[in-house]
Formats: sequence, structure tokens, C-alpha cells
Amino acid sequence: MRVVIAGSSGFIGTSLVAALRGAEHEVLRLVRRRPSAPDERGWDPPAGRIDAGALDGVDVVVNLCGTGIADKRWSDARKQVLLDSRTVPTEVLAAAVAEHGVPVLVNASAIGYYGNTGDEVVDESRPSGTGFLAGLCRQWEAATAPAEQHARVVRLRTGLIIGPSGGLFGKIKPLFSFFLGGRVGDGRQYMPWISFDDAIAAIRFVIEHDVSGPVNITAPSPVTNAEFTRTIGHALHRPTPWVAPAFALKAVLGDIAEEGLLAGQRAIPRVLEQRGFQFLHPALGAAVAAAVEG
Repeated sequence: MRVVIAGSSGFIGTSLVAALRGAEHEVLRLVRRRPSAPDERGWDPPAGRIDAGALDGVDVVVNLCGTGIADKRWSDARKQVLLDSRTVPTEVLAAAVAEHGVPVLVNASAIGYYGNTGDEVVDESRPSGTGFLAGLCRQWEAATAPAEQHARVVRLRTGLIIGPSGGLFGKIKPLFSFFLGGRVGDGRQYMPWISFDDAIAAIRFVIEHDVSGPVNITAPSPVTNAEFTRTIGHALHRPTPWVAPAFALKAVLGDIAEEGLLAGQRAIPRVLEQRGFQFLHPALGAAVAAAVEG
């Protein structure tokens, strides 16, 4: 297949390009600067422009665009940046998919779609929740609508990715290494995680198989924050005595703490399991061990 990827230089995009090429797919990368390599095509999402011919003969468009959710405190201006960085590229690509008759659009989303669900087990059939993140994901997914009458559309509701660099593990590993690891709040919030290798394999799976609609990109065994903390501490041979109190996190981080750290989703990958996807790391211990070794 010929696959076009937007967001190909990011944490997921770089490895997805390699995985698809390893499976003998042709991969073209959309870039916002002037193209400088044979596999690059230019585009300008705010201007609604994609280079002429960029989607000719393309079988799949993959959109991974989006500014980092937790990179900065959420002011009103920052929230608008987070929303625009997702909905604008999605609108442009969805319209282009419809116009050029591309058969498949695989579009990023996030597990935050469900809001804070406590200890309720949730799958792709659950309605969207409340809060900024849930609203952002709703608008993000809604931006794919122009393509739905013309293409198979997959919405990737991705969880917390456990990999050797980047993602969640890359950010918190230094804390544990310096004996600063600990649970967040009461530790009872569920964390829908997935190993890096399984995340890449799952995206490739939905590209290559007749899957449509929302797909939870999570492992089948979500864990609480307390269990997550213990597992990482064990893998890194570090104690995890510390507690980050909820009130302190809210005071320092604002809404990021409320919705990103203290909220959780006990989400399971019902669609992937029903379609026969085989997880390499179905248990957290194995995923963390792989990340440490990697």
C-alpha cells in the first residue's frame, strides 16, 4: 500500500514509518517546510494547502498531528493551541481524503475522550465524558466527518505509551532513577497504558485490516496509579515511598493535574481483541521490562 503520514517525525510517527516500510509498504511523509527528500510532500494546514499530487494513488492517510498535551500549563490560550493543532490538520486531511477518493483515514485521538471514569470498565461503545480533554477529543474526532462518507475512518484513542524513550515512561524514568518515584494523589485512578511496540503494531493492524470507528490503543490490563508506580519501582530497583498530594498538584499544574494526573480511565481494547490482535506485552511488568531494556 501507499501510505501518507502527517506527524511522521514525532515519537510514534518515526517508528510507524519504519514499521510500515519494513512490511514493504510505500510511505510518504507530509512536512510543513519545503520538501527536501524524495519521500516528502509539502503541506500547510492553517492555509488548507497540500501539494498537488501528494495524495495521488494513496491508499491510506495517517494523521498523528497534535501539540503535546502536558508540555505547558493550560491557560485559555494554550487550550486553544492544543485544540487547533489537532482539529485544523484533521479537517484539512479529511477534506482531502474525500476529494481525492483515498480509501482509508487513520486519525489520532486519545483515551481522554471518556473523561474520568473511575473504576468502571469502559470500551469503545462508551459515550464521551466531561472536561476539557473529553471535549477536545470529541472535536478532534468530529473533524474527520468529511471523510466518513467516502472512506474507512479509524479513530485511534491512544492510552499512555510505555517505551524506552519519549512518551510517559521517558518523562518519569529520571524521577524514579533519582529515588523520587511515587504515587499520584490516592493512587486509585486507573491508567490505560500500552507498550510502545504494541502501539505501533496496533496502528499497523488497523491500517492493514478492515477496522473502522474508534479503537482503544491500550493494553487489555489497565492498572491503578499505585500499581503502576510499584511496577516501575520494581523494574528500576528503586523504592517508591513518595506521594504527590492532589492539592499540591492542582495548585502547581491546574487543570492538567485534575484531568491528566488525578483522573483515569479503566479502558480496555475491545475492538482490537475482537478482531484478533495479539499483544506482545499484555501485562505491565513485561512492558516496563522491555522499556528498561530498550
